[in-house]
Amino acid sequence: MRKSRPVSPLQASPAFRLAVVAAAVAALFPLVADAQEKTLDPIVVSGQQASPEGYGSGAADIGGKGVVPLKEIPQPVSVITRERIEDQNMVRLEDLARRTTGMLVLANDQGRSSIFVRGFELDAYLVDGLPSPLSSIYGSQPDLSIFDHVEVLRGPAGLYNGAGEPGGTVNLARKRALKEFAVSGSLAYGSWDAVRTEADVTGSLNADGSVRGRAVAAYQSKNSFVNINDNENATAYGTLEVDLSPRTTLSLALTGANSNVTPFNGLPTTATGELIDFDRSTFIGAQWNRFKNQSTEAFAELVHRLDGGGELKGSARYVDRSVDFKYAYAGSAVNAATNTVSRTAIARQFDEQSLAADVRWNQPFNWLGQRHSFIVGADYRQYDQTTLQGSSTVAGSTDVFNPTYDWPEPNIVLSSRTKVQPVQYGLYGTVRIKPWQPLTLIAGARLTKYDNTTTNLSTGTSTRADVDTQVTPYAGIVYDISKSWSAYTSYTSIFQPQTALDANNQVIDPREGHNIEVGLKGEHFGGKLNSQMSIYRLRDKNRAVAIPGTTYSAPTGEAEVKGFEAEISGTLVPGWELSAGYAYTQTEYISGAVGQAGQTFSTYTPRHSVNVWTRYDFQGGVLRNAYVGGGVRGMSSFYNLSGNYRIEQDAYAVFDALLGYRFSPNVDVSLSINNLFDKKYYQRVGSTTVFNFYGEPRSFWLKTALRF
Repeated sequence: MRKSRPVSPLQASPAFRLAVVAAAVAALFPLVADAQEKTLDPIVVSGQQASPEGYGSGAADIGGKGVVPLKEIPQPVSVITRERIEDQNMVRLEDLARRTTGMLVLANDQGRSSIFVRGFELDAYLVDGLPSPLSSIYGSQPDLSIFDHVEVLRGPAGLYNGAGEPGGTVNLARKRALKEFAVSGSLAYGSWDAVRTEADVTGSLNADGSVRGRAVAAYQSKNSFVNINDNENATAYGTLEVDLSPRTTLSLALTGANSNVTPFNGLPTTATGELIDFDRSTFIGAQWNRFKNQSTEAFAELVHRLDGGGELKGSARYVDRSVDFKYAYAGSAVNAATNTVSRTAIARQFDEQSLAADVRWNQPFNWLGQRHSFIVGADYRQYDQTTLQGSSTVAGSTDVFNPTYDWPEPNIVLSSRTKVQPVQYGLYGTVRIKPWQPLTLIAGARLTKYDNTTTNLSTGTSTRADVDTQVTPYAGIVYDISKSWSAYTSYTSIFQPQTALDANNQVIDPREGHNIEVGLKGEHFGGKLNSQMSIYRLRDKNRAVAIPGTTYSAPTGEAEVKGFEAEISGTLVPGWELSAGYAYTQTEYISGAVGQAGQTFSTYTPRHSVNVWTRYDFQGGVLRNAYVGGGVRGMSSFYNLSGNYRIEQDAYAVFDALLGYRFSPNVDVSLSINNLFDKKYYQRVGSTTVFNFYGEPRSFWLKTALRF
């Protein structure tokens, strides 16, 4: 039994409809008129930004501060290309994270999962270098249809980001408007009545191509292998690029998105934390469960190209998001005598406005016969977040092996009312010096001022946390061993403000993350194949620890993450693409609460994880238009502590497959099979009541892609 609640994109907010109409009219009208006058041959889409081809990329723009060759970045960077996103049907950021080295996903409804890197949860993501909050409960993950590629940097990124978690950062590169006319789209149908369609059109809007437009739209309606649970979302994106002069380009973009979900909060366990062998379709919740997310995003960027390869760049990004949800779930562990659980519910209204802006100067220069460069810049970000929430019990209990969904809907009073307003200002700079050709020295620093005001809207009282002139250093050394290989070492850092109070009723100083790393990077076959491996140790100190018997905390906690990562991606031989990665991650508390030292810090993070995906396009013979692909995602055991009980999932591996055929240069049909051997496993474990989620059973996607 499933609940269906179709929502047409035309029923979205006025801002969403404006994005759709404005983008479509601006981009389509002149292009259609031009297309009537000439016959267009198939083209390869390329543009001003570095758009990686195949599964490999030799450069990245992490932080949005200039494209740098991967070999010259003294940290691991994974570039997930558009081709790989489409081959593996990655829809949301969590789909990408599941298939990327060193990343972990704690599953929830699609778009509402938590994403971790090196044991720490991501609390923000970047779009062309500008940050936006990332929250699992509010479903703030963007749809990947509007991005050209995604860059994942592992390790602290405080030099350009300021405050944040030390595990890493993700930068999503927007699709840009291109000069040449191109249209592409896809229609896919999958298991559990899943339907997804995408459309993408770009081209010049005037005769000389100095004004260009692009419009992208995506719509998906999907039920789930879990009863009742469904998910529907729509995204529209429009962008214009205008060459104000031969050296100056203005880029404007508007995105609208909404999603409607019948949420599911996971399965309970026994009272002692043992996972139960449920049917994977089991839903514990109410028919009236609901979740709605609407967002509108505006983006502006002005770039002026200087002599000698330099660049002045200013950009700003504004996001307005509203979330409204109410849903019920299990309120207790399973009663062994009756096989029942109690019932509870939560309701919340959330409004968020986020603004990020950045200006910077990037300039190469020659000195002592070598090429060097520097970056100086300033940035600003502000969030305004209002949360109204409440909870309530739901009368009665539910048999978990024969659940019903007609639970009485409680009237939940949103009694908790809070406004949070963090603001951050930053100045940063970095210099890359080559004393001689094989050696690159990188040094940088950031000065950050941060303050956060939290207001109880019910009482009108406020508390404020200030961080003045936080210094974030950065240093790296890269040495070219040969034309193909480089070795590096780096010291990177970041800070994260806290809200806990010390014995003097003062806010405790920020947590500080520091990472020391050494590694090797390779660039092979003219940059078509890239490899990297690294060993690192990350410390997160000044963690607030509650002092037993008191009402205050002390900054005595420290956690350590250390490990090894290896990855290879790109083209092995013509037609054969590969992305393969392995991560060993060990986390523990160095100090903390009583008895915590020596214990595992991130119990969710497996010691071992592997991600492999490959695709082969036949180059000749009767199969010359066919291609095949396949991969495996595997991890060692992991667990979570719920009170005194340990909830654990054993090691598992899931295999996927791809079959495809190009009927013409313009028409491509593929069949994707996920979880090929129908492995039954819990992809997330949580508590004795909720957050235990099965992995998806065997499923398929049949997709037709068109390109002109």
